[in-house]
Amino acid sequence: MNFQKVGIRMLLLFTAAAVALSMSTLACAQDDGDGDGDTNIDYGDWYSNQAAGVAVDAQGVLRTKTYRDPGGRLTRQRIAAAKATLDSDIIAFSKMRKISLNRLEQAVRDRDGVTTDQMRNLAGLLRLRYVFLYPETGDIVIAGEAEGWITNPAGRVVGMTTGRPVVQLQDLVTALRAFPPGKISESLIGCSIDPTQEGLAEMQRFLRSIGSYATPAHTQHIVSGLRTSLGPQTVSISGVSPKTHFAQVMVEADYRMKLIGIGLERPPVRMVSYVDRANPAQVNRNAMQRWYFTPDYHCVRLSDDALAMELVGDGVKLVGEDEVVTAGGQRRAASRSSKASRAFVNSFTKKYSALADRSPVYAELRNLIDLAVAAAFIQQEDYYGKAGWEMELFGDENAFSVETYNVPKMVATAVNAIWKGRRLMTPVGGGVTIHANLALDSENLLEDENGKVAELREQTKPKPAKGQWWWD
Repeated sequence: MNFQKVGIRMLLLFTAAAVALSMSTLACAQDDGDGDGDTNIDYGDWYSNQAAGVAVDAQGVLRTKTYRDPGGRLTRQRIAAAKATLDSDIIAFSKMRKISLNRLEQAVRDRDGVTTDQMRNLAGLLRLRYVFLYPETGDIVIAGEAEGWITNPAGRVVGMTTGRPVVQLQDLVTALRAFPPGKISESLIGCSIDPTQEGLAEMQRFLRSIGSYATPAHTQHIVSGLRTSLGPQTVSISGVSPKTHFAQVMVEADYRMKLIGIGLERPPVRMVSYVDRANPAQVNRNAMQRWYFTPDYHCVRLSDDALAMELVGDGVKLVGEDEVVTAGGQRRAASRSSKASRAFVNSFTKKYSALADRSPVYAELRNLIDLAVAAAFIQQEDYYGKAGWEMELFGDENAFSVETYNVPKMVATAVNAIWKGRRLMTPVGGGVTIHANLALDSENLLEDENGKVAELREQTKPKPAKGQWWWD
């Protein structure tokens, strides 16, 4: 091998992220043509796209995990078992399943706080599309598509025909607590994964110690040195308890997006990664890319009487910012932007819906955003007061616990080494920001053209039997 000297370009990648507002059917699912919204799936293909996840141990260290189910055999067994145990009416795909939050809380209270599988999985709700208020019955209702569910081998609860993640009661409760009754809050929900300033300074010292040139023989030394000098990156959570499933989904989505960007996780759809486009000759040694998702905040359609709200839109944007790292480890805005970073964020944005179809964590993140926007809307319009609902059970952690997860505290620095021509790129591979109130600003609200949202509310008035909290 010809060990030519090559320049080293160190690229730090930070993702700050957030917000999406849609979900669609799994790409490998095909409608079976019988008109019920059901699908036939190649479960081997389906499972192969859902086999990754993360685990957080008792010390708060986050690690990626993969799960084996060759050919989807275990998935098929779980679907067969679910069909044998779930009621036929809840298994059937529904375009509009309604859930009364008040009645659900009362049903849980009637069971002394012990939830059923239907309750934990919100009757198979796949996407929160609507929020309705019925002052005459005192019901706050959420609605959207739903179907029967399974827990897949990776531990996610997903629709048995669509593969789409099911909205979780624990996440709904977490969102409602961020926007509780009795006050108006500007809760900023999010997470961030960042190296310490000390780690960044130590990394700069390491880079100076190896000089400006190296050969391919030094690759492992450089990668190990960067990983060791930077040390573990810290995880921070804001706006919700770090002990919740809500928090863990945000952290996983953020971390795995970063791995895609630096080429350490293969995306399930064709897209341009950062390392695909980066030209090391045009990148400073102290460059740092910061990526974060933003939604199209024009996502709320409101009826004229504010008694009905629809979440609309399928788009999400990945945005990039360029920074540099000083010798002391401080981060500052860069004087110029990176073409490779712009190419990556544009590609990720265009492919987000397809990516979420095949990688459920991104669809789960969108579910969290839907819940946060809906909870902010319920609070802002005082649905609590108008419905006479004080959320005494769901609002009390001592009475209804959702803070049952290990707190994500740190994650090992991810480093990928890629040779391009005579130069070695060493990308070093965080965050979610959900500012739900922005979607409710007057300039972002969409008009209810022809009163369709209001009309839908009238068509879906509550008519459940006593003790029933969901209906189609």
